[in-house]
Amino acid sequence: MKKQFAPLLAALATSLMLASCSSETTTTETATTTANPADSVAAMAGDSARMAKPEGVMVDGVAMTADKNIVENALGAKSVSTLVSAVKAAGLVETLSGPGPFTVFAPTNAAFDKLPQGAVAGLMDPASKAKLAGVLTYHVIPGRLVAADLKDGQELTTVNGEKLRITVKDGAVMVGNGKDAPATVQIADVISSNGVTHVIDGVILPAAK
Repeated sequence: MKKQFAPLLAALATSLMLASCSSETTTTETATTTANPADSVAAMAGDSARMAKPEGVMVDGVAMTADKNIVENALGAKSVSTLVSAVKAAGLVETLSGPGPFTVFAPTNAAFDKLPQGAVAGLMDPASKAKLAGVLTYHVIPGRLVAADLKDGQELTTVNGEKLRITVKDGAVMVGNGKDAPATVQIADVISSNGVTHVIDGVILPAAK
């Protein structure tokens, strides 16, 4: 188990190191960064305050509060139970419960249901653990990025090393691989002690090369 998890931890550590030393730029003339000064517990409280939701964001009638980590908050939201099961199957609970910070684009159960028949079962197969981990870490960005930090045309480097592209249109924030139809953020800025989660309506897969 430790041998299987070691490469993922190494990749995560490398991504976090790169995130602390470099910034992402948009394909537009305006430069943006994946780095966010709100990378401490104290700053996290500031995130909640600037979003005027210090009491937490409601998901499925349950308050997602900043005293819990990303996984703990997700466990209270029934609409992302498939994602929680996938995180457990991929062995990522410990990572996403760690200090982070992380930005997670969290697909709903309905988003997983959009995948081809048998796809979810195939990913959940123990033999596909590495592939599942790759898909899930494609939804995770090192650092804390709230919706206000996401700009049209911005490219973000995920924990698995691939790029995500942000699109903002008519006030809606969308995220995708730059080729397929993007997923739309349905619930933004769910602040946790170790990062922020944005609930999305699609599962994002790395673009075929």
